[in-house]
Amino acid sequence: MIYAIEEINGNDLLLPNITLGFQLFDTCAHMSRALWETFISLTGADKSIPNFQYEEMVPLAIIGDPLSLLSIAMAAILGVYRYPQVSYAASINSLSDRSLYPSFFRTVPSDDKQSQALAKLVSFMGWKWVGLLSLNNDYGILGSQILKDKLQKLGVCIAYHETFGQGTSFAKLQAIANIIVQSSAKVIILFSRDPQINQLMELLLERKDVERVWLASNGWSNSPLLSIARYSRLLTGTIGFILHEVDMLGFKEFLLGLHPSALLPQDIFIEKFWELVLDCRWPNSPSSEDNKTRWCTGEEKLQSYMNSKYVYNFNDFRMPYTVYNAVYSVAHAIHNLIFPCALDQKSTTHEKCGDLANIKPWQVFHHLKRVYLKNRMGEEMFFDANGNPPTDYDILNWHRNSDGAIKLVTIGRYNLRETKENELSINITAIRWITSGKEVPSSVCSESCSPGFRKAAREGQPICCYDCVPCSEGEISNQTDSSNCFPCAVERWPNNNKTMCLPKDIEFLSYWEPLGVILTATVVFCTFTSLGVLCLFVKYRETAIVKANNSDLSYCLLVSLFLSFLCSLLFIGEPKRITCLFRQAAFGVIFVVCVSCIFAKTLMVIIAFRATKPGSNMRKWLGPKVPAVVIVICTCIQVSICVSWILFCPPFPEKNFKTKAGVIIFQCNECSDVLLWSMLGYMAFLAGVSFIVAFLARNLPDSFNEAKWITFSMVIFLSVWISFVPAYLSTQGKFMVAVEVFGIISSSAGILSCFFFPKCYIILLRPDLNTRQSLLAKATPQKT
Repeated sequence: MIYAIEEINGNDLLLPNITLGFQLFDTCAHMSRALWETFISLTGADKSIPNFQYEEMVPLAIIGDPLSLLSIAMAAILGVYRYPQVSYAASINSLSDRSLYPSFFRTVPSDDKQSQALAKLVSFMGWKWVGLLSLNNDYGILGSQILKDKLQKLGVCIAYHETFGQGTSFAKLQAIANIIVQSSAKVIILFSRDPQINQLMELLLERKDVERVWLASNGWSNSPLLSIARYSRLLTGTIGFILHEVDMLGFKEFLLGLHPSALLPQDIFIEKFWELVLDCRWPNSPSSEDNKTRWCTGEEKLQSYMNSKYVYNFNDFRMPYTVYNAVYSVAHAIHNLIFPCALDQKSTTHEKCGDLANIKPWQVFHHLKRVYLKNRMGEEMFFDANGNPPTDYDILNWHRNSDGAIKLVTIGRYNLRETKENELSINITAIRWITSGKEVPSSVCSESCSPGFRKAAREGQPICCYDCVPCSEGEISNQTDSSNCFPCAVERWPNNNKTMCLPKDIEFLSYWEPLGVILTATVVFCTFTSLGVLCLFVKYRETAIVKANNSDLSYCLLVSLFLSFLCSLLFIGEPKRITCLFRQAAFGVIFVVCVSCIFAKTLMVIIAFRATKPGSNMRKWLGPKVPAVVIVICTCIQVSICVSWILFCPPFPEKNFKTKAGVIIFQCNECSDVLLWSMLGYMAFLAGVSFIVAFLARNLPDSFNEAKWITFSMVIFLSVWISFVPAYLSTQGKFMVAVEVFGIISSSAGILSCFFFPKCYIILLRPDLNTRQSLLAKATPQKT
């Protein structure tokens, strides 16, 4: 402070022709002493007289106190009078409350900025699972609470939060040490000051494999008590925030030039300082009776004692720099109060526009709020609305040397004067980790979930503890640590890893796939077979076996079988509007024609044998009219069902996205299941009637009786379509179509083979049996 005041008094541009004076008070870190000295300052005399001032003796501002607790007590009183107070070390966040402490300013960032810096560092390093230790006083409790809130907003979880301090029992410290060792958190934030940490570190030294990354608050980040070889096994790799260091040119020389005779006689600190640094005693000291004491002469030089046992770093100007800024801020406020015209007119002259004799502390307070300056080191200095300075921290890393000693190395900076993207800058390659590796150590409760998975929170645990669950069917996640999976569009489906949506496969029974090729080849073969049988019957139409079996009905049946094979091709290939509209109707009508031909044949066999009996009147039913009427009536009923279906609820092609996961089924929507099953039901009813009639007529003479073959063909037909129902209902997509095509082919082939192949055998291979005499001979009953 003296250095800054002497520099100001020697500056012709700042407070020209005005000399700043000062008073020094020692609060002895005691509340009552701090309050006593505060009232003395307000009174302006050596006595503390509340609400009384010696006008000419009142200081214009107070620089201090360094302790937050004492600063709070002082600020509560000084704020009543709007008396400016500038602390150079009190960092507790509550002092930013202008409603309680309206005239308080400081040149160190508040603890909430420190907490914000620690939280940002944790997030920058990618740590999601950290332990938190803090002092059980205002500094630790309030600072850690702010830190927890900021960590939570950044998605970082606290594995544990333990407090300790003066008076903490040994058992409690043991329990904290156990928690540290047993926890999976590899990063520990320690919001504390160094004297209270040593005992905990001693306990951790007794444990093995305590490899933790320690994050230090400003209270111990450069602690000379902890940065020693004894603790290097534990604390190597520690990362901490500390006030930004600025090279104060000339200050080191000023310190080394200190001498009891060189300072004012009112300096109450120099003699004690001299004793501590030089390890000597003044002859008039209370402890000078010790015979082993080395006497102070006042002729000693500080340069010779820079490495004394008293720890005083002549190269660390962090705290002196905050005092320096505090003094300069007050000086600029006074300057702006005395020379307001220089500010308004921006002149280079320094005429006094204010009343120098009438300056009041509350006036300095109002100008202090608007102070903006660049100090000799080129750093900006100002106060925000809460009396806080620009936040500026250096980031230190504790390096262990080969001899075990710890060296503090600056690896980055946290400067809120920069843009949000650049406020935190760290040289990660310069960090030495306790793990001895180059990679940033991991500290997570659960490992990251890969794309294709989502995070599922564990019940009763923080959000950072989760299980990785594969995305559900039809959903993807394309980012690491995704909290949710997202459904694909209706026409898309996830890939095997569930990381991206791909177009769904379109499924239908194609002509070019193996199943389609087999069915198509079978249809073509059966079609030509039925056509060959028809040609054979036409060629041998004059033979006995063709005539005996009602050739017209045989031709009609063969044509319907030929068409039934062909209509199955309507079910193969990409569904079109025209094919969807007519394929079921064509199949239903053609099959009914086929079954009704068989039914008519069966009726004609029965009528024919009934007509041979003497006195029978059944002869009038013989002829082509009866089978024609039967076929027409049976077919018209089916046609009416199909026409109603097409008119009132026509089938149409559609893309089915729901039935089969991951596949678009391109199918024909039958529109009305009732009409579909009505069509199939009528066909089944007609086949059943034909089967019953044929079964009853099976014992008529063989040569003229087709009833047995009709029975066999209807057994095959009914067996196919009875098994078709469950098979059809239990399949999906192209396989459902394949089942129906197979049903058409197998039932048609069954009728063709059972009904016509025996006749083809006789026509082609046994022409000797294809005569009227042979047939009549077999028709005569044999006597026993």
